[in-house]
Amino acid sequence: MESSPFNNLPQDTLHQIFCHLPLRQIAAAKCVCKALRAALSSASFHHLLRSQSRPLPLLALKTSHRHVSTLLTLHAFDPTANQWLKFSLSFLPFAGLHPITSSDGLLYLWASAAHSSRTPQNPQKALVVCNPLTGHFKTLPQLGSAWSRHGAVLAGSLSVVLVLTELAVLYYSENGNPNDDDFIPNWLKFSSNLPSKPRSPVLISDFILTLCDVGSPWRSQWAMFKGRIVDTDKAMQWVRLERREWGDIFDILKRPRLVKAGSDRKVYMVGGLKSSYALQSACTTILILRLDLDTLEWEEAGRMPLEMYRCFVESSKFKVFGGGNRVCFSAKRVGRLALWEEFGDGKNAWRWVDGVPGSGDVLCRGFVFEARLDAVL
Repeated sequence: MESSPFNNLPQDTLHQIFCHLPLRQIAAAKCVCKALRAALSSASFHHLLRSQSRPLPLLALKTSHRHVSTLLTLHAFDPTANQWLKFSLSFLPFAGLHPITSSDGLLYLWASAAHSSRTPQNPQKALVVCNPLTGHFKTLPQLGSAWSRHGAVLAGSLSVVLVLTELAVLYYSENGNPNDDDFIPNWLKFSSNLPSKPRSPVLISDFILTLCDVGSPWRSQWAMFKGRIVDTDKAMQWVRLERREWGDIFDILKRPRLVKAGSDRKVYMVGGLKSSYALQSACTTILILRLDLDTLEWEEAGRMPLEMYRCFVESSKFKVFGGGNRVCFSAKRVGRLALWEEFGDGKNAWRWVDGVPGSGDVLCRGFVFEARLDAVL
């Protein structure tokens, strides 16, 4: 771009040209070179776009805690355009980055301090929230590194951030009582009181849904629990969601996981469909169930086609992530992602996502990221 005619254009003219592009094309253009990224990252250009840009729904990838990214880039798939996008995270002054979740256009990451006093095997961690499109970021109050290894981060907005474990819940708040013995500046701490480690917790409106294994060491038995954030008073109160009409709904799925749906009144549960009730029963496909949170009634939302499922059979486990009207599946040695999408008319479709960054030998984990220029800290 250094020898491009674009360099001879006034910045206002450049802004007027690019402001007519969809947000996905602007994000792609920012990856062309440093000069174009600087021009399209300026405050004046963002101000020009805010009145006309809409959120861009993406499926973002995150690295495992064992492979913290040293490349300051967020990889995200655009299902509408069927292409991968890259967002530079080089504006963050940290040595290691681990994207974990997002909400309202903001990205949440565990980050290693650039000059940590901890050992390389156990670096000091910070929870950082940023907007990759504008380059603005904020570091939330410091937490111990154990929370980054064992806690599930749930974000509803900048003022609603939780870190959930089996024993405790941390709730981010601007207010707190310094006279409390367990007071952490800007974090409120509650007892969790869950029967086991929370699996695939999701934050929906003002409550949390999670799965817990309430079975024995020899046989898993899954149950769903619900806890309201507004009811917390030193301890999180959980209610087990169950109805006699559900029957063996949790017994027919292997390794069930929850995925947030597009509506606050529904949630998906995804797992392998067992062929029998035997302990080591093989699965016949992957099933997506939908729970109506008002009526507490289940219905089948989708079932992976057999020709697609055959690619997952040889893997000992698979990963599920997504949200809204999309659920994504990853397994080792598959080399691509399987994507399920539900449309407004009630129909759904399955397809493959190729070109996954990195090695096809790894399990991909991820989350929904709605890129927005007007998301502010």
